[in-house]
Amino acid sequence: MSRIKLSDDRRNAIKIALVAFYEDTFDQTLSDYQADRLLEFFVGHLGPPAYNQGVQDAREYILDRLDDIEGDVREPDDAHNRK
Repeated sequence: MSRIKLSDDRRNAIKIALVAFYEDTFDQTLSDYQADRLLEFFVGHLGPPAYNQGVQDAREYILDRLDDIEGDVREPDDAHNRK
């Protein structure tokens, strides 16, 4: 069971999009139960890797910004010796 939880609004919006996609692509209608099961499958199998990649991308972005901060805000060590 995935720890990723979708709000009711998000779940309903995705189910509507999934039903429309399935009808357009396969010319078949999904029941509410089928759409729910497909959504659970995708969230369970795609959610964790996508979430983890997002966390990793955010971590790398923050670390890059922290590396840049020293050059942006650091004063030269000899600045306090100037008169």
